[in-house]
Amino acid sequence: MSSTDGRVVVVTGGTRGIGLGLARELLARDARVVICGRSDAAVAQALGELGAGARASGLATDVTDRAAVQALWDHAVAAYGRVDVWINNAGISAPHSTIVDADPKTVSDVFAVNVSGAHNGCAVAGAGMAAQPGGGWVWNMEGFGSDGRIQAGIGIYGASKRAVRYLTEALVKEHKESPVKIGFLSPGIVVTDLLIGDYEGKPEAFAKAKKVFNILGDTVETVTPYLAEKVLAAQKNGARVEWLTNAKAARRFMTAGFRKRDLFAEAG
Repeated sequence: MSSTDGRVVVVTGGTRGIGLGLARELLARDARVVICGRSDAAVAQALGELGAGARASGLATDVTDRAAVQALWDHAVAAYGRVDVWINNAGISAPHSTIVDADPKTVSDVFAVNVSGAHNGCAVAGAGMAAQPGGGWVWNMEGFGSDGRIQAGIGIYGASKRAVRYLTEALVKEHKESPVKIGFLSPGIVVTDLLIGDYEGKPEAFAKAKKVFNILGDTVETVTPYLAEKVLAAQKNGARVEWLTNAKAARRFMTAGFRKRDLFAEAG
């Protein structure tokens, strides 16, 4: 494991799933970590699970509220003096459905958290890092749809993640001469309660999706060590940290007949 000289990392949506896994792995690499979640109770529970004492802190934060995100930045600076890395991980999905049948409030919520929430993080962290010695890194979390791939039933979520990639690409260009660097973080298919919840009440769709998930998917414990290591090692603006590359996906499909996996049993 590499030392980070106690770098300070903020992980939004860090109370469960990939975010909590990232926080754990960052702590294991000597970072000090600030997490946020939707409630005080969720933050307290996650900090208890991390068990890092004074090296971890957290604040209940609504990432769709710019003032709340600014308060998260201020909390991190008050706790540790600066923020070196900010990871916009907070995100929500939508129930599996066609686009025309999607509930308008669900659509609004998905874009508010996934797109506006990421934008708030980029704006607050970008301004704060530009004003501190040494700048810093802002990472945006990609997801299915970021690369333009389309799958029926998850159009709303996919559209939000496509928007996040465009936002990140634009940020990279805007920060060419800046001490603030921008990165793309792509975890691939990770088995979390968020993924499983998308198919609630739709057992047939879930049974079909599980076949692909068991080929291409991985657990939080498998993916997050790689992501944390690469994030801390990144040096160049526009860096991409990608777990499930096209080459890896192709190999997995080729060997699927020889590799029997049930990630959902492992997650249970």
